[in-house]
Amino acid sequence: MLKLRHDRFVIDGEAVVLGVDGISNFDALQSGKYDDEVQLYAFDMLAGEGDDYRKLPLFLRKQNPAQLLVRRPEGIHAAPFEQGEIGPDLFRTACKMGLEGLVSKHHERAYRGGRCALGQGQEPRASRL
Repeated sequence: MLKLRHDRFVIDGEAVVLGVDGISNFDALQSGKYDDEVQLYAFDMLAGEGDDYRKLPLFLRKQNPAQLLVRRPEGIHAAPFEQGEIGPDLFRTACKMGLEGLVSKHHERAYRGGRCALGQGQEPRASRL
């Protein structure tokens, strides 16, 4: 992160250790034995250069990590952003691949930290598979 041109920013992301198959391995991450292999997948940028982006819709905030990480610093990646009604197919594919979790956010919603109870019209923020 020190190699980036920005002085101040807040990224929401996931630290992962990838196996040889390219699938994240949560046990390897927690063990601490592979700290030199940890990578960050940034999927949201909440603030940058003194500006608070949390009230912006997700589709606008998603542009920020991509711009911030345009030079692709080693070990930091802008997570891909899939749009559309792909939830059920994506979930089935993730289960078949043995992935450990998904994060799902509505593209027009502002950022809300923490867990939320599902109510009418709300989507889950994250799912463990």
